[in-house]
Amino acid sequence: MRPICDFPRDARAAVRYVLTDIDDTLTNDGRLPAAAYQALEDLRCAGIRVIPITGRPAGWCDHIARMWPVDGLVGENGAFYFRYDEANRRMLRRYAKTGEERRADRQRLELIKKKVLSAFPCAAVATDQAYREADLAIDFCEDIPPLPQDDVRGIARIFADCGAEAKISSIHVNGWFGGYDKLSMTRILLEEAFGEDLAAIREHVVYAGDSPNDCPMFAYFPNAVGVANVRALVDDMDALPAWITQSEGGHGFAELAAALLAARS
Repeated sequence: MRPICDFPRDARAAVRYVLTDIDDTLTNDGRLPAAAYQALEDLRCAGIRVIPITGRPAGWCDHIARMWPVDGLVGENGAFYFRYDEANRRMLRRYAKTGEERRADRQRLELIKKKVLSAFPCAAVATDQAYREADLAIDFCEDIPPLPQDDVRGIARIFADCGAEAKISSIHVNGWFGGYDKLSMTRILLEEAFGEDLAAIREHVVYAGDSPNDCPMFAYFPNAVGVANVRALVDDMDALPAWITQSEGGHGFAELAAALLAARS
C-alpha cells in the first residue's frame, strides 16, 4: 500500500466513479462526519458518480438511496442494488435472488444463528438485523464489547461449515447463501443503470474500503484506496488496496475526495 500522495495525477483525473464502503470508511466511531458527507456531495457535483457498496441492511439502503448525495448503492454485501429515480419518484430495486429464495434462505440462516450464539454466547445478532432481507449479521464489536479475533474467525467458520458465504467487516460477520458478493452486484449495477462494462472502465473507478469483506474489490480495482484503519486488519486480508490515506474512516475518505478533485482543477 502506497500513500495516496503518490497516486499519479493523470490517473486521479481520469476517475469517473467512486465506490465506497460505509462502516469505518465513511464513518468514524460509528458516526458519519460532516467532512465525509461533504466529500460525497463535492464528488457528485464534480460529475463523479458516487456509489456506496456496503454490508448494511435493505432498510438503511432505502434511506441512503433517497437521502444521500449518491447515484445508487449495493447493500447486504451484494444481495441487491437500490437506485432512486428522482424524475419518476420511485425506488428501483434489483435483487440477486428471488423473494422465494430469500425466504428459504432466512430459514436456513435462523439455524446458523442458533449455532453461532450457542458456540459464542458473547456474540449478538446485529441490531440492524430487523431491516435485512438476505443475510444474517453477527455483531462482534458494534454494540457489544469486542470479541477476540479468534472468536470472530470461529463465527465465520460456522457459516462456512453450513455451506454459507461469510465475510468479516470491521463490525460484523455477515453470512448468506448464494454466489454473489460486492463485486458481482456492482458489475450488474454499472451495466444496468449506466450502460458500463466494468471490466472496460475499472481503471477509471476508485473503490474505498477498510476491512476483509472489501478484498474482492481491492483485488479487482487497480486504484483501490484503503483508509488508514485498514492497517489493523491486514492479517485477515488476501488482497490489499493500492493506495492508503493518512487519516482514518470518513476523514480518510474526505482526503481521497480532495485528491481526486484537486487532479481535475
